[in-house]
Amino acid sequence: MTNNTPASLPHVLMKLRPGAQWAIYGDTYEDLQWLEPPVYEGGQSKPTKEEVDEELQKLIQEWKNCEYQRQREQEYPDFKEYLDAVVKGDQVQMQAYIDKCLAVKAKYPKPED
Repeated sequence: MTNNTPASLPHVLMKLRPGAQWAIYGDTYEDLQWLEPPVYEGGQSKPTKEEVDEELQKLIQEWKNCEYQRQREQEYPDFKEYLDAVVKGDQVQMQAYIDKCLAVKAKYPKPED
């Protein structure tokens, strides 16, 4: 798990065991120190390496599935253009804004499930 991935071990642990107490002295599962009390004392169990790996893959896939949103966000026109058109009552400017947005949506389509 490197910093280049969309999810890290801490991110995965927070998803799997919200509120759990742990420490990491590196960036691998083996570097994880579980600080929770035993389950019978109300603590949460340490997730297995398999659980962590599975959740990591799930989070990476979710991140990849939203790539089109990140790409669109970079290219959408400033919404102030549309507000300016509304205030002026300029239908041509409003339509130009809508057309720009539709072009971005066409360039980066939402993937089919």
